[in-house]
Amino acid sequence: MSNASTLLRQSAEKLQRSIGLVQASLGRTNAYDESRVYTAEELEPYDALANRFERAVEVAQNKFFRAVELFEGEPLSETVRDRLNRMEKLSFISDVELWMRMRDVRNRISHDYLPGQVRQIYDDIREAFAPELVMLAAKVSSYLSRIPID
Repeated sequence: MSNASTLLRQSAEKLQRSIGLVQASLGRTNAYDESRVYTAEELEPYDALANRFERAVEVAQNKFFRAVELFEGEPLSETVRDRLNRMEKLSFISDVELWMRMRDVRNRISHDYLPGQVRQIYDDIREAFAPELVMLAAKVSSYLSRIPID
């Protein structure tokens, strides 16, 4: 396999595993209740979801999308927005602005917020971002199926 093909397949596998972990965490959490005082044990599944979401976005944007650019023979994008625009044109993502929001939430997760803000982060992950990641995983599988194994 060529270096670009190998990098593409490796980053795709990492991405699909990380998206699978997000899905698993979603199955172990309910909607976040901002009025409730959670114990440390009760917060663990939410923390896992947040960490797994962060990882999935990071792997998508900084590993897989870059690997696609290299594999496609494109110069590496200089900005995140340029890379996301390219991924939208290639039909990997549905909406650049959604991915910019995902990136913003990924960056905000590590900070402490008021309960309402924490609830909004989990609601966004559950309702908007996770479906986009699941769709991306399917598109990655389809894309890889069209690439011959060297």
